Amino acid sequence: QVQLEESGGGTVQPGGSLRLACATSGFTFNRAAMGWYRQAPEKERELVARISMSGETTAYADSVKGRFTISKDNAKNTLALQMDSLKPEDTAVYYCNYNYYGMNYWGKGTLVTVSS
Repeated sequence: QVQLEESGGGTVQPGGSLRLACATSGFTFNRAAMGWYRQAPEKERELVARISMSGETTAYADSVKGRFTISKDNAKNTLALQMDSLKPEDTAVYYCNYNYYGMNYWGKGTLVTVSS
């Protein structure tokens, strides 16, 4: 049974940093490409970043490029998202994602609020 559990959200001032983590189980993590998505109030869920199964290849939404870094620890079955230079428009619920042959698995999400 696939399980994804996000943590690390909170409230931070503009310009601050947060590090999100996603603990995973129930699948072969070192053979899984993974992603982070976010959903702001009254907006659709959007892709923030994704990473290949090895962790060597990453891709980012233009809105976070240069500020966010996705990584995966295949020894600990954990996905991370380092978020720096946060902006109010980064406020959203952030979700960890695993896609297996078209089947999407999601965690419950963690709320990030960027506000002064």
